[in-house]
Amino acid sequence: MLTFSILTLGILGYADALPAERHLSTSCDLSCARLRVPTDQTQLIAPTYAPSFIGIGVGTQNYTCNATKSTYELVGAVAELFDTSCLYGIPAFESAPTTVYDVWSATTGITIQEVITAIGLTPDAAVLGQHYYVPNPKGSGLSPKWDFTSSSVTARNPNAYVIGVKISDLPSSDSSDIDDLMVKAVEGELASEVFRVGTNGGQPPTQCVAGDSNISVKYTAQYWFF
Repeated sequence: MLTFSILTLGILGYADALPAERHLSTSCDLSCARLRVPTDQTQLIAPTYAPSFIGIGVGTQNYTCNATKSTYELVGAVAELFDTSCLYGIPAFESAPTTVYDVWSATTGITIQEVITAIGLTPDAAVLGQHYYVPNPKGSGLSPKWDFTSSSVTARNPNAYVIGVKISDLPSSDSSDIDDLMVKAVEGELASEVFRVGTNGGQPPTQCVAGDSNISVKYTAQYWFF
């Protein structure tokens, strides 16, 4: 299980990207970082200021079959988030989500929960936190949560999380990739807005039949926290 952690971090280039004096930190300077979104759309409106964190989510999108519609419906996600702030401004930053996805999609015999558990047993400064779904604190259903309370420089800060609600989405040009998202915070102090961009994978099959088991589909994405 730790092989996946080592391999992923090696792909991200942490050995070269993190200065020696920053190995105990989880974030390089992001004051010049700006989120770029496609100009030919209005769904995603990028902030004009720097983010607090940038990370790659490695995990699964989870689905159940809606027997009435014969299609899969999202019932949550689980992911580990790796800090990629030290890659900002170099070519590896843009290619990292796809590179990591290629490794993750080819990995067999291990679940994302096992990855998270294994990495949690090591003092891994490259981990920002975890992403999963919780009951909607403002209504019904489930809401996405990004939880940085047990990792990185925000560890032991009980308010280092954000629960959000989707404001808008932008479909990917590749039907196998999940949408880009803009999410507004409804609870927590980690961020007021979260953007999911640079997605790879995560889409379920187009159809299912009653009685089909729940499925988990591997994905990676880049997350920006403002």
